[in-house]
Amino acid sequence: MGQLNTPIAVVGAGPAGLIAADVLSARGLAVTVYDRMPSPGRKLLMAGRGGLNLTHSEDFDSFMSRYGVAAPRLAPILKAFPPKALIAWAEALGQETFVGSSGRVFPKAMKASPLLRALLARLTAQGVTFRMRHEWCGWNADGDLLFRVGSEDISVHADATILALGGASWPRLGSNGAWTEILARRGIAVTPLAPANGGFLVTWSDPFRTAFAGQPLKGAAFSFAGRMVRGEAMVTRYGLEGGAVYALSAALRDAIAANGNATLDIDLRPDLPLADVIAKLSRPARGQSLSNTLRKALHLAPVAVNLLREAHGVRLPAEPEALARCIKSVPLTLIATAPIDRAISTAGGLALSELDDDLMLRAMPGVYAAGEMLDWEAPTGGYLLTACFATGVATAKAVIQSLARST
Repeated sequence: MGQLNTPIAVVGAGPAGLIAADVLSARGLAVTVYDRMPSPGRKLLMAGRGGLNLTHSEDFDSFMSRYGVAAPRLAPILKAFPPKALIAWAEALGQETFVGSSGRVFPKAMKASPLLRALLARLTAQGVTFRMRHEWCGWNADGDLLFRVGSEDISVHADATILALGGASWPRLGSNGAWTEILARRGIAVTPLAPANGGFLVTWSDPFRTAFAGQPLKGAAFSFAGRMVRGEAMVTRYGLEGGAVYALSAALRDAIAANGNATLDIDLRPDLPLADVIAKLSRPARGQSLSNTLRKALHLAPVAVNLLREAHGVRLPAEPEALARCIKSVPLTLIATAPIDRAISTAGGLALSELDDDLMLRAMPGVYAAGEMLDWEAPTGGYLLTACFATGVATAKAVIQSLARST
């Protein structure tokens, strides 16, 4: 077994690990970044395919409310590195940003590759060493990090370690959740990983699945447990996914876990009050099929008309008020979450109670954790990346302070 030494080891080359390496190396500290993949930032590049929503421009209190029960713990970390600090960091790397109509913040390039290239160039200039294809396997009896490199095992002695290993969504990009067993074997509490911002399984009829998988359901309102979200969803062969569904996914996931299923209510024409829908359906439509009536009177697409039949039966009511009520309330039974490897992000992870205020493991002095591997979740909209970057910065600053105290 080979033996290496490094002052600071960052395990994981995603957003949290890379920004931690940036902060540390900018102070002249020697940093080595380890990752099991052949190249860094793979999940960041995937996020960039949708425009790379870096953060959000809403006021800070509203921003913090998106983190649910983890908000009190994350608040000081995000106050120390708020959205405006993330924007400044990106712009210092030559990536100008803009605020979209929804308040979301994007780089003007609308992709991740320019930002990642600029960051990697800066890290290289600051002396950061990258060790790719290094799969982390835990620690040996002496407390040294263990890595598997091909068929060889090596140990690494580090003065400080930052773990930034991600969750378990999109495992082909690097984060497979294998670290949960490593920490659990050491008696460290880990909440089981679960899909977040993901889709759900629906028992579609074969004709509906065949005809409409891959088609968007637009301009609808989706409601569950007293919360309503306007937006778009995508019909898939297995069920339903998309931004509006993701916004409700945590509550839906928990309800399915508790009850075995959850009923999502869909209003196909949320801009029209019930009375207006009834009035439009009451106009004479001689010789028209019901599908044509719904298309012409209410501009319902075929996927929406057939979703009505999935929920309310093939023979929809002909009476205008009864039909209008069906259109304003389409109950859809979700029977399970889609597999975690299809989710955008992950819930669960390393229990925050296992970490001190500096995000250092209480049971393992000198070992810090950051990013999505921590037990927090947030909706899409820039909240995920912001917290990953902010926790990475927090751990780097804590390491700097710790090393300063020890010298």
